[in-house]
Amino acid sequence: MKLLDSKGRLFGKVSILDLGALLVIAMVFVGIFLFPGTSGSVAQINRPTKPVEVSVIVRGLSVLDPEGFLQNLREAGKTNIVIRNQPSGQVDVKNVERLPRTLAIPQPDGSVKELPDPRADELYSINMMLRLGGEAQITDNGIVLGGSKLKIGTPVELEGKSYNFNGSVINVETL
Repeated sequence: MKLLDSKGRLFGKVSILDLGALLVIAMVFVGIFLFPGTSGSVAQINRPTKPVEVSVIVRGLSVLDPEGFLQNLREAGKTNIVIRNQPSGQVDVKNVERLPRTLAIPQPDGSVKELPDPRADELYSINMMLRLGGEAQITDNGIVLGGSKLKIGTPVELEGKSYNFNGSVINVETL
C-alpha cells in the first residue's frame, strides 16, 4: 500500500489538506485556551493599595440650586467615579469648593480688574473643585483606581443618585 495515492490522500483515506486544516485548528485552540498570555489589563493583582487623593475641576455645570447641590454633595460623602467610560467604584467626597465666576473688566486708566460676573444667565452655572479620596494601586506608570489609570488631565465622570457630570483631574496625590 502506497503512503500517498494519486488524489493526495494519506493511506487512501485522509486528505493531506484536511489533515493540515485540523492541525491549524488544534494549534489555534492550544494558543487561545492553554497559553492565553497577558490579559492586557493595567490592573496589577499583586499590588497593595494605598490611600490617594484626587482633585477634580468641574466648569460650567448647570444646576437650578447651586448651593443646595453643593451641600448635597458634601452630605452624601461618596460618589461613583467612571474613568474612560469604565465604572471604577466609589470614592469619598472629602471637600467641595465653589469657584468664583469672575470677568476681567478694563478700567478707564487702562488697567484690568477682576470682578464678579454680573450676568443673570450665569446664576445657574457653577464652577467647582472636588477633592476625592480612595484606595488605589501604585504602579510604575502611575495610579490605578478601579482598574483604570488615573493621571492629571484624565476626564472623569461623577455619578450619584440625582447627578451625572464630567470633570477633569488636576492633581493626584498618594497619602
